[in-house]
Amino acid sequence: MSKGESSSADKYENPLCKRYASSEMQSIFSDNFKFSTWRKLWIALAESQKELGLSISDEQINEMKSRQNDIDYEKAAEYEKEIRHDVMAHIKAYGDQCPKAMPIIHLGATSCYVGDNTDIIVQRDALLRVKRLLVTALDKLYSFADEHKSIPCLAFTHFQAAQPTTVGKRASLWIQDLMFDLEQLEFALNNLKLLGCKGTTGTCASFLELFCGDREKVKKLEEMIAKKMGFNEVYAVSGQTYSRKIDYYTLSVLSGIAQSACKFSNDIRLLSHMKEVDEPFESGQVGSSAMAYKRNPMRSERIASLARYVIVNAQNTALTASAQWFERTLDDSANKRIAIPEAFLAVDAILMLMINIAGGMKIYPSVIEKNLIEELPFMATENILMCCVKKGGDRQALHERIRLHSVEAGKQIKLNGEKNDLIIRIADDESINITRQELSNLLSGEYFTGMAEQQTVEFLREVKKTLDANKDFMCADAKISV
Repeated sequence: MSKGESSSADKYENPLCKRYASSEMQSIFSDNFKFSTWRKLWIALAESQKELGLSISDEQINEMKSRQNDIDYEKAAEYEKEIRHDVMAHIKAYGDQCPKAMPIIHLGATSCYVGDNTDIIVQRDALLRVKRLLVTALDKLYSFADEHKSIPCLAFTHFQAAQPTTVGKRASLWIQDLMFDLEQLEFALNNLKLLGCKGTTGTCASFLELFCGDREKVKKLEEMIAKKMGFNEVYAVSGQTYSRKIDYYTLSVLSGIAQSACKFSNDIRLLSHMKEVDEPFESGQVGSSAMAYKRNPMRSERIASLARYVIVNAQNTALTASAQWFERTLDDSANKRIAIPEAFLAVDAILMLMINIAGGMKIYPSVIEKNLIEELPFMATENILMCCVKKGGDRQALHERIRLHSVEAGKQIKLNGEKNDLIIRIADDESINITRQELSNLLSGEYFTGMAEQQTVEFLREVKKTLDANKDFMCADAKISV
């Protein structure tokens, strides 16, 4: 490196791009995508104006098309440095390349014609990328839940041992959250509209002037541009910009996904601590620089970390929407350039991690059974009581004997680290009158899981319908880099 040059190591680089997000999501938010879309919009505007009778030639339009993706970034930067206006800088740079078309580029439009319409197009494409990842994550968790729907495991309330469930039933809770997120994502996508060409304050005044007061042609112009850009509708009314509530709705969807993924990752972290589950761990992976034996759930931890950022970042768009003045103000611009791309990049990373974990996590049935058995005696006491009453025992006297044994067993576990010997205590108490075989029958894990397996089977049947309906959205590209 020669003197005066700087490398990437000499300056800050966003870790969402450098370490976490996919190249596909980065491409959607790239300068090439943004500014080539600006040019597509200028072409769509010129084509539509020509089709509606304005004096624009095929030669001018063809010239614009020929340079659509040939963007002179250096020239645009020079212009922007001079005039302090990014849209005008790119109009001038485009005009230098298309001298014949220069007089009609951006005709009648304001900056938000390219800026806001492009933002909507970018959000649409980014949401479609998120949908592909979300559907893939659902598919991975569907397979996991189906495979393990019958395996009893200890369930918790307040992270205290409660009634058992099954491994698959617990996974169905993760799936259900993502199903909610998919509904919200599809609603946001289906209701996303183009701004259109509304002009400086949203009145279409400049276009009405161009078409000599012909209101129908002005309305038709918007319809034609929307169709050329892949949209069925434009927003009926606006100021110069589309309502910034749209950005909030989009980031609310991303926040919802982050919330669901974070809950999933927290459960995996807790199960990892209990040694019931491991997330994928490569043969050469290092868990700790000091403790060679460690297998930290670092991917789940990264989900939680990135999710926290997305959840908080959604407030950016809420505050921006609340702060707009009349028909437009510019205090949204710098914030939008950061908040929206970074939310998508982070969710892209989160879902790729979730797919990686869900598709490769390993469960340990022996440990799951051991943890369940250690707590099962306490959970079985009510069934033991009912069994003994049916054999002719006194319910109140039996309850007191079982309570005393439960208290003592719990004390020995906590004070002395003893194993749970409640069942032995009950079996040895002649006043309770129950055999070891009867106790063994009552202590089957499946006996305590209620309708967990049936609920999982029925729920997954509905999930399968959603997956089948979205089979074209299955995504192979979900590779994490670190």
